[in-house]
Amino acid sequence: MIKLSEGGAFLLNGTEVVECNQDTDSIIKAKTGKTISKEEAARNTMAYSILESHNTSGNMEKLMIKFDKLTSHDITFVGIIQTARASGLEKFPIPYVLTNCHNSLCAVGGTINEDDHMFGLTCAKRYGGVYVPPHQAVIHQFAREMLAGGGKMILGSDSHTRYGALGTMAMGEGGPELVKQLLEQTYDINMPGVVGIYMTGEPAKGVGPQDVALAIIGAVFGNGYVKNKVMEFVGPGVSNLSADFRIGVDVMTTETTCLSSIWRTDDKIKEFYDIHGRSEDYKELNPGDVAYYDGMVYVDLSSIKPMIAMPFHPSNTYTIEELNANLTDILHDVEKKALVSLDGKVDFKLTDKIIDGKLYVEQGIIAGCAGGGFENICDAADILKGKSIGSDEFTLSVYPASTPIYMELARNGKLADLIATGAIVKTAFCGPCFGAGDTPSNNAFSIRHSTRNFPNREGSKLQNGQIASVALMDARSIAATAANKGFLTAATDIDVEYTSPKYHFDSSIYANRVFDSKGVADPNVEIKFGPNIKDWPKMSALTDNLVLKVVSEIHDPVTTTDELIPSGETSSYRSNPLGLAEFTLSRKDPEYVGLAKEIQRAENARLKDECPCSELPELGEAMKVIKSKFTELHHNQFGIGSTIYAVKPGDGSAREQAASCQKVLGGWANIAKEYATKRYRSNLINWGMLPFIYEEDELPFTKGDYIFIPDIADAVRNKLTDIKAYVVKGQELKEFTLKLGELTDDERDIILKGCLINYNKKQ
Repeated sequence: MIKLSEGGAFLLNGTEVVECNQDTDSIIKAKTGKTISKEEAARNTMAYSILESHNTSGNMEKLMIKFDKLTSHDITFVGIIQTARASGLEKFPIPYVLTNCHNSLCAVGGTINEDDHMFGLTCAKRYGGVYVPPHQAVIHQFAREMLAGGGKMILGSDSHTRYGALGTMAMGEGGPELVKQLLEQTYDINMPGVVGIYMTGEPAKGVGPQDVALAIIGAVFGNGYVKNKVMEFVGPGVSNLSADFRIGVDVMTTETTCLSSIWRTDDKIKEFYDIHGRSEDYKELNPGDVAYYDGMVYVDLSSIKPMIAMPFHPSNTYTIEELNANLTDILHDVEKKALVSLDGKVDFKLTDKIIDGKLYVEQGIIAGCAGGGFENICDAADILKGKSIGSDEFTLSVYPASTPIYMELARNGKLADLIATGAIVKTAFCGPCFGAGDTPSNNAFSIRHSTRNFPNREGSKLQNGQIASVALMDARSIAATAANKGFLTAATDIDVEYTSPKYHFDSSIYANRVFDSKGVADPNVEIKFGPNIKDWPKMSALTDNLVLKVVSEIHDPVTTTDELIPSGETSSYRSNPLGLAEFTLSRKDPEYVGLAKEIQRAENARLKDECPCSELPELGEAMKVIKSKFTELHHNQFGIGSTIYAVKPGDGSAREQAASCQKVLGGWANIAKEYATKRYRSNLINWGMLPFIYEEDELPFTKGDYIFIPDIADAVRNKLTDIKAYVVKGQELKEFTLKLGELTDDERDIILKGCLINYNKKQ
């Protein structure tokens, strides 16, 4: 289904691939009549053209990007605006859309969630933004319908900010990167690599966008083939996909750990813009006659089969056919992997779902930015029409991604067809994707057309002995399973005629309910603050030297942001830095918060010019060892804080709180073998935390050890990449080296000043 090139490749006239080898130059000259270098051909990608038009540095190797538009939702926009306000925000300099699709149920924490919504509405009025009320649209569907534009760039505070299928290069980052844009600063990155996704053929009947996406994710995640690169979708197969189909594949590119995505556009994308009343925003995009890519992913659409991503990652993929043929072996393998993912805290079983040789699931969900599209739901309705999902355990919930989609489903009869089966159709909401809606029963198995199936994304709590699990599938195969009363069934195994009704977009609901300032700020509007909306606590600048206690040690192959700061019920506290921090690592290492607070009390005593060791006697013992070598060290010359070690932290969500909660509790650094995503490393930096790297397998320290890092401020200031450190072992100091990696001048200054807020106050 999927093949990867071993090296770079040239694309000729958008249709023919020539992989790099010793004869490449002669082949290209024979076919095109000219010789072209890799460097010149790399400038012919769509990605290069868009980045160049948004780069303000004048240097295409060191980009300083200004985006056209911004978008956030209701568990990110409060913190972003609060940070920007602390740094002198007066108005939104570019269009900024505040959607309310995560905490829209207002079911947890009293008035907290609706207070956040009113904060968003009043800020949209005061600073000149757009406010989308709860239940109207999920963040990414509204962006597709109302924001995207050919050749434009959008930055969103949600990791699935991907609108490449519409010709828009979009990126999901932590909140501080949006703060920079609000303060008219730039998004600074090295020029990313660009990998071609070369599509041929046409999907078989019953194969949907999630099937194609999962096949790609399964092929490229584990080997890091597209990590921090731009995925550029090209080839003749693209034209065989509808706009909705492309969108469904595109949104899942986040799960490959790529930086962004872009697709060539054509009449089907033009029709999308026409339907949505925005014809002027369409732009035809194609790579140049000879374009060079750092790698090529070959996708034969005609060979893609219905897929399933088993717990606990979107890359844990199988064809449904393969799973059904090898049920016991594959389910046993998932159970073994769960011992790592769940730390053995619960007795996780899937083999008990086998009934008469078939896999039984208790729940189906078609939802959100990935599954809630018009075509997905219409095809699911066609499969289910005239059938029943049954009266046993199995349930089916469908969440259209926006109210305009919901309205059209009502008008064309698909809504009635779904409801008649026993399915429940709900309003636009992201809850099932992050553990705040349709939580299954204990030990239940859910199949979902959503974006992620990490541990706890469905709402279970290991600390309370509760566990459920999610597999990702396409809406069509979920509907086929529902028609089969919960027994896993591929959509290609059923006989159905898809009606493929035409979509008619009705913008009246947005005109009636969405507040749009048209970019006009009103400084007379008073911002509404609920009692849970708190300012960020004061954060100290980086000290000359650091004493760090290792308060958590995680050896999972990958640590997600969900494990660093849980989603679900904690979302109600995203506007309260201190309240949210109480949940840090709660599902992965329940000891973390208490240990971090212990070391933070010592630092607070130091800041008051009191003896820090009186708060933590063990620190006094460590300091004796440190001072045996560094005899002139005084307590006003070093900061005291905590750090965690994780092999590969930061996969998944863009949420800045995965880093900021550690900072709020006195964290000064992370130590990792590598960082799973650029966005998590950026979050650490923007919150003034040192993103250390230690590449060796055998660690010189363990949880509970103290690490001394002398002259760290000078090392950051002088752009050192190798940082000398010492671990206290008994009565000895053992030296080792940490790496800091590449940092921009601004990033170094942010770390030195303690966080982005402090940096902007000094500007």
